[in-house]
Amino acid sequence: METFERAKLDAYFAKIAAQFMPEALPATFLVTHLLPERPGFVRAVAALSRLRAVLPKPKSIDPAAFREVEQTVPCDALSRELFANPDTALDYFESRATGEPLALLDVGGYFAPVLFDLHGRFSGQLLGVIEDTENGHCRYAELDKPPCPVVSVARSPLKDPEDFLVGQSVVFSTEALMRGRGDILHGRPALVIGFGKLGSSIARLLHAKGVQVTVYDIDPVRRTQALSQGFAVARDRESALTGAGLVLCATGAVSLRGEDFPHLRNGAYVSTVTSSEDELELAGLPEVYTRATVGDHVTRYQTTGHYFYLLNGGNAVNFLHGASVGPFIFLVQAEILAGIRMLARGDLDPGMHEVSAIDRAAIAATWLNYFNR
Repeated sequence: METFERAKLDAYFAKIAAQFMPEALPATFLVTHLLPERPGFVRAVAALSRLRAVLPKPKSIDPAAFREVEQTVPCDALSRELFANPDTALDYFESRATGEPLALLDVGGYFAPVLFDLHGRFSGQLLGVIEDTENGHCRYAELDKPPCPVVSVARSPLKDPEDFLVGQSVVFSTEALMRGRGDILHGRPALVIGFGKLGSSIARLLHAKGVQVTVYDIDPVRRTQALSQGFAVARDRESALTGAGLVLCATGAVSLRGEDFPHLRNGAYVSTVTSSEDELELAGLPEVYTRATVGDHVTRYQTTGHYFYLLNGGNAVNFLHGASVGPFIFLVQAEILAGIRMLARGDLDPGMHEVSAIDRAAIAATWLNYFNR
């Protein structure tokens, strides 16, 4: 990031921080993609809270950004296992924030499995969670009455531009990896699994590129939406897979289970918008399949009479090319900062919450002042 751009970003976040500064600063843990522009957001979180730890998502760490952040904030290794066991999770919480009021800034529902235990056993006060993704939103919403507030920005209108552009970046990276092997999108029917914000963006761009697109979604409402937009809609996953030369998984949950992979058309490419642990059940793949690297970030799975290609090990392909969505990501980050003040007030009931329309409008106005010149 150029010096001028960094200064503008810091000025933007300083303005946002002034708008949403809590009366009393809570401690925070920050789960984040540590991409090149992310240190500015980390500094903003540190301005509105006592930032005790940054937990970078392991598949999206820019080395220079990591080095910059770790000079001022502890950067700890993140894994699902860290927050799968209540005792391990509690030990971690106590090691970083003993006795403090604590807000958790999450990307993907990492804290959901142990939220009840931590709420009851942590020596400090668990103020709540701010969740950034649809996958994480669903993990917290599925809890039977969350014990603390969960502020979700996953379905905010301020996130719509990011979701649209992430979809574009997924198609770009998928096509780049295919071209690296001498293959192209055209002439290869595509199946998009999941027709939410990301899936619909992916489907529209593929269609604009002249690709034949079929959509599959378990939600009948989304299937009708896809049909109304001119896409073919599959009645079932199995029949959809057999005809697809490219499968893009965009559910944020499990798109393909072990028994689904043998139904893939020979030579089909599989690409995802999130981590393999969330989107693909690779552990359930029949043991008869062998794997071999056949190109940059391309793995061929093969058994007698059948083979398919998996891109980037089943992890989000767009992170191979920076996953940049430009300054639109700063809208979402500002809403996360607004969520810190909401939790710090301590007056929210347990359960799911959103940032108010008034606060979203204030964020958008500030953003336009800095990035629409």
